Amino acid sequence: VQLQASGGGLVQPGGSLRLSCAASGSIRRINGMGWFRQAPGKERELLANITSFTPHYSHSVEGRFSISRDAAKKTLYLQMDSLKPEDTAVYYCNMCTGSGTQYWGQGTLVTVSS
Repeated sequence: VQLQASGGGLVQPGGSLRLSCAASGSIRRINGMGWFRQAPGKERELLANITSFTPHYSHSVEGRFSISRDAAKKTLYLQMDSLKPEDTAVYYCNMCTGSGTQYWGQGTLVTVSS
């Protein structure tokens, strides 16, 4: 199983980006998928996750970020609006299977700067 994250880049404050995470390989059952980020010198933090079709958000991104999942395409998305400089980080997608195994994408860098 592999997760391929994409969509990061440089954006001005107040701008938007959409991250994608495509899963490939044999996946029997997915318990949940989520997005994390890690800024320089900080611990990796959970931003949002989705189990079945119920999303959950951290306080730092609630109201600005939206997580969604296309089960047919085995793809996870993160729509990020009203971006702030403090959102600058490497963003990682994560998948937890029915057996409890966790997989991570390779990370995609988001830089919010004018």
